[in-house]
Amino acid sequence: MKKEERITYEEAMRELQDIVQKMENNEPDIDELTGRLKRAQTLINICKKKLFRTETEVKKMLGEADA
Repeated sequence: MKKEERITYEEAMRELQDIVQKMENNEPDIDELTGRLKRAQTLINICKKKLFRTETEVKKMLGEADA
């Protein structure tokens, strides 16, 4: 498992919310903007993967329960 994927879904969402809040408040300077956007994209990808894995596991469990 990649180091980034060890972050929990909740941690990733909190960090994303923090990035969005800072951007909405115009807190990051222009030099930080690219880095924050790259980090946000990484966090979004992590959340998508975790949601997909969870959905797959739940469908599998539900399928097994129907059998």
